[in-house]
Amino acid sequence: MRLSRCLIPTLKETPAEAQIASHRLMLRAGLVRQTAAGIYAWLPAGLRVLNNIARIVREEQDAIGAQELLMPTIQPAELWRESGRYDGYGKEMLRIRDRHDRELLYGPTNEEMITDIFRQSVRSYRELPQAVYHIQWKFRDEVRPRFGVMRGREFLMKDAYSFDLDHAGAVRSYRQMMLAYMRTFQRMGLKAIPMQAETGPIGGDLSHEFIILAPTGESQVFYDAAFEAIDYSGGNFDHASDSDLARFTELMTTHYAATDEKHDAAAWQRVPEPDRREGRGIEVGHIFYFGTKYSASMGFAVTGPDGAPLHPEMGSYGIGVSRLVGGIIEASHDAQGIIWPDSVAPFRAVILNLKPGDAGCDRLCDELYGRLGTEVLYDDRAERAGVKFADADLMGHPWQIIVGPRGAAAGRVELKRRASGERAELSVDEALARLG
Repeated sequence: MRLSRCLIPTLKETPAEAQIASHRLMLRAGLVRQTAAGIYAWLPAGLRVLNNIARIVREEQDAIGAQELLMPTIQPAELWRESGRYDGYGKEMLRIRDRHDRELLYGPTNEEMITDIFRQSVRSYRELPQAVYHIQWKFRDEVRPRFGVMRGREFLMKDAYSFDLDHAGAVRSYRQMMLAYMRTFQRMGLKAIPMQAETGPIGGDLSHEFIILAPTGESQVFYDAAFEAIDYSGGNFDHASDSDLARFTELMTTHYAATDEKHDAAAWQRVPEPDRREGRGIEVGHIFYFGTKYSASMGFAVTGPDGAPLHPEMGSYGIGVSRLVGGIIEASHDAQGIIWPDSVAPFRAVILNLKPGDAGCDRLCDELYGRLGTEVLYDDRAERAGVKFADADLMGHPWQIIVGPRGAAAGRVELKRRASGERAELSVDEALARLG
């Protein structure tokens, strides 16, 4: 894409309402614009990041056999009355009446709806286990929305739901999902730590939240350095192997990890001092096992192996897709701007034409642009070089391909790595090979 024709409205000054780094940088880099308190329009570059995150989430959900569907944002109140959650959920739920005076709500989560779908569709134990997920906009009417997309009212979320015949099967599904989460965050360049958590209004007796490390995080966290050395890739853990899942779970549960709310000073002292890590963290995911809480209360049963009715065991699993955009920026930025990990960046690279109108610069930039395709942004604006450098750093492209008159005359470009600042003068072919 040519920057001169893109809707990427960068800002030199930080808007007064932006209090944390991700909010400031998302506004300044032209990723989002606020339309109402806690509600944002995602501009083209921001949407590309959002879609890249959702793509990684989908790939890891698909890898463990979860099926994608899409449920509506608006739900009937009677489903939530069946589960007993409608009156107890609180003012965060946006309640609506339509023109026929039917009570509806803008869903903050989908346990009731997916239970209803399964009770209409699944009859026999032979049809289980199953897991499904969707990536859908949610709404929670936060009393004080703040920090941009980190605590907004409308947000994009991946929520998954598992249905199993018994407790052992449900725990296996829970472990598979936890492994998928750790792989998801690792692919995004994030250090994520799973920590035992309260179940809250969703309910259940097994729950973990996933914290990514960031200096401006909302919680103080304490964890064993052993987490930093674990590789969660497929070659190290097979999600279909019970022994691999048991080994993975042991790693996740034996090493110390806690937020300040659950910190155990005595247990912390048993961690060898060189392995103790403290910092700030941001919650980006939460998983729950809650047994038959919803299947029993909503009357969902399948015919069991002995012919008797059986309420499936359930779990639910959430990842804050839009929250991750802010979380990644909080974990990866500097004084100049965003530093995107390659896997989620809106563009793999930016071509900086330092002298538009110069025949050599224009020719070389056009060649690069043609060979790199849609994954590159071409800054062809009639702006000073300093403006282009500043905007490239602000927007956080992993690579900058810098084309000036002297280099163009020799058929060479300067390649800069945003994360390290490393620069090298290379031929076009060498630069493209470095990009991979």
